[in-house]
Amino acid sequence: MFFHTMQPAPEIAIIDANTLSCIGLRELIERMIPIAVVRTFNSFEQFVCDTPDMYFHYFISSQVLLEHSPFFIDRKAKTIVLTNGTAGAPQSSHFHTLNIYQDEDHMVRSLLLLQQSAHAHGKHLPGTRPATQESDPNGLSAREIEVLTLIVQGLTNKEIADRLCISTTTVISHRKNIMEKLHMRSVSALTIYAVMNGYIEADRI
Repeated sequence: MFFHTMQPAPEIAIIDANTLSCIGLRELIERMIPIAVVRTFNSFEQFVCDTPDMYFHYFISSQVLLEHSPFFIDRKAKTIVLTNGTAGAPQSSHFHTLNIYQDEDHMVRSLLLLQQSAHAHGKHLPGTRPATQESDPNGLSAREIEVLTLIVQGLTNKEIADRLCISTTTVISHRKNIMEKLHMRSVSALTIYAVMNGYIEADRI
């Protein structure tokens, strides 16, 4: 999320007693930031035994924040509190928050919006730079990039066809080529790719 490019391998800690939440979030972050080292901890006690200040960011449960607020208040800029989508505890009101009880597509959007918010303050994901239609790292054509950005905005094949004045069959062909070139099979994965390569802003998805 909010890393300086000078750090080649940012380390991120996830602290939550819910093992499934930890695993799911770790997989998403690793997809968004391939160079990051993501470590999970089921308790604050495990975490503090592992040089806690070496981490660039902490994703923590509301309970961890409640029980160890002095530690995280001093590190507020690095802390993201995991919530269940309801009103958070008063302690979390001054922290970045992330609702982990949402589907993957919405979770990806939330993470990307967090990253974009930080980018506005001069920080950004490591190794991330806007690609151009001439230099797409996976060889997408200009038309495929157009189709990609419309896919991640939620348009149907017919809507994309109408927008670009091409046939639905052609859209389907482009979509197939995009997924094959990127080795991706989900819209959430395509969304990460489009935002991280500068083809679309997170607030437009």
